[in-house]
Amino acid sequence: MFAFRYKVLKENFYMKTIQFREAICEAMSEEMRRDESVYLMGEEVAEYNGAYKASKGMLDEFGPKRVIDTPIAELGFAGIAVGSAMNGCRPIVEFMTFNFSLVGIDQIINNAAKMRQMSAGQFSMPMVFRGPTASAGQLAATHSQAFESWFANTPGLKVVVPSNPYDAKGLLKSAIRDNDPVIFMESEQMYGDKMEVPEDEYTIPLGVADIKRVGTDVTIVSFGKIIKEAFLAAEELEKEGISCEIIDLRTVRPMDYEAILTSVKKTNRLVVLEEAWPFASVASEITYMVQEKAFDYLDAPVQRITTADTPAPFSPALLKEWLPNSSDVVKAVKKVLYK
Repeated sequence: MFAFRYKVLKENFYMKTIQFREAICEAMSEEMRRDESVYLMGEEVAEYNGAYKASKGMLDEFGPKRVIDTPIAELGFAGIAVGSAMNGCRPIVEFMTFNFSLVGIDQIINNAAKMRQMSAGQFSMPMVFRGPTASAGQLAATHSQAFESWFANTPGLKVVVPSNPYDAKGLLKSAIRDNDPVIFMESEQMYGDKMEVPEDEYTIPLGVADIKRVGTDVTIVSFGKIIKEAFLAAEELEKEGISCEIIDLRTVRPMDYEAILTSVKKTNRLVVLEEAWPFASVASEITYMVQEKAFDYLDAPVQRITTADTPAPFSPALLKEWLPNSSDVVKAVKKVLYK
């Protein structure tokens, strides 16, 4: 499905090849040109062009009042963003990683997420909190955490996790235009990924999953950079005559349950791949919903693949074992197929 749509795009639009970081920068810049209430703030986003160069050139174009370097004080500048959103601005807050968002999580959970309800709709909260999530190599336990399920557990927040530059640009533009707070989670290991995107403007709606690969034997649901392991597994399994359908959630909350259920009703088997701890994970939510809504269609128990249920190790050998990989996906697929 994705391959077909992408082919149509290439045939009908002028395309250019850019990196993931450039897709993020273009999305922010285009929205800042479109709407003067949009601004970017965070550590090193201005003078240094961003810790990952995702805001390169933006200070030169928009100036220091709209591209703002902050102190190392996530609680403070997250609070400033919440207040400015209540007063008509549309802030984009960059966290150097979402591990550091924990310092400002009170502002995200108790203010940004709840203000619309607590004010009886008097205040909308049009803001984006963005930055890298999950592991990025040997960064040890406190810098390798995935908090998608934490934030998705909070009513009032939308949670977006793109897996490629094309999706990242379209989803971020939609997130910036949204009138509710959006958690936009990227990956340090994807910023250099390259892909063709249209030169013309486009957006991708939040809450709509994407079938990245059409298949008939098993449904694999994933999101973010770990979905690459699903693609590798699908290619390997295809050599054995096993057809995998891969669904990229893109938005964790609101989740596109219908896309998952439709696929499971076709394939009758489900594997969920997630780079996070197993307990109370996104995979747990998907598993529950499928057993509730499509139990009679399942020909095998749902299998989920997550990281080990421990803090991330620093050792490269242990980290390799801790993270899910394509071999884990192959084993899980064969398990639900009773092979």
